[in-house]
Amino acid sequence: MIKALITATIALTAAFGVSNMAVAAGGDTTELQTREWSFSGPFGTFDKASMQRGFQVYREVCAGCHSMDLIAFRNLADLGYNEAEIKAIAAEYEVQDGPDDEGEMFMRPARPADRIPGPYRNDNEARASNNGAMPVDLSLIAKARAHGPDYLYSLLLGYKEAPASVEMPEGMYYNAAYSGNLIAMPQPLYGDDVEFADGADASVQGAAADVTQFLMWAAEPKMEIRKRIGVASVFFLSIFLILSYLAKRRVWADVH
Repeated sequence: MIKALITATIALTAAFGVSNMAVAAGGDTTELQTREWSFSGPFGTFDKASMQRGFQVYREVCAGCHSMDLIAFRNLADLGYNEAEIKAIAAEYEVQDGPDDEGEMFMRPARPADRIPGPYRNDNEARASNNGAMPVDLSLIAKARAHGPDYLYSLLLGYKEAPASVEMPEGMYYNAAYSGNLIAMPQPLYGDDVEFADGADASVQGAAADVTQFLMWAAEPKMEIRKRIGVASVFFLSIFLILSYLAKRRVWADVH
């Protein structure tokens, strides 16, 4: 029984982030930069100010090519926006609705319940606008890559001049963090691409960290709840383990 409880405790500890095994980030030539994130570890939490800045970076820099199909405007409440602010943000977008009484589709201002519309009407338009490359949806990108947050951060900082030995195909760019080092996405951040209302660091490093924080939330919005439940479960099992051990000692005391 005690062995089973220990096994369960270890499993829960691993599942809820107390143990974190590193996974290779791509090919042998990739360079992965690591950073201390507020959401790391079993007690980690999201930084709402950073997420709001990251959402601004997404809107002003990334949204021209990348969609976030799984995020609705009302989900932005997790970032600290109130109902009025969410309605105002949603109203800046238009979404297709209908059909109307005449059977026609029409455009209307978005509402909090609507998902954030993407930049293209369909995949063919997306490819045609990007030299045949399909920009990925960013909703789950932070969980779709090994070392997700560090990988995204490294990718945004990884644009460099290609070594003389590397032949660069037309329309490709050199990125030290990307597997194979050749990427179709142009460098998105150059420093001071956005102006933050709170005066936060708008350098490439600052903007990259903020948008990474935002994308991590988008990929796992219930992370904080999961970690709280995990820590509580480990604590409960630890207490139960101690009580079980003490009960075992008492029951079998006469035998020894």
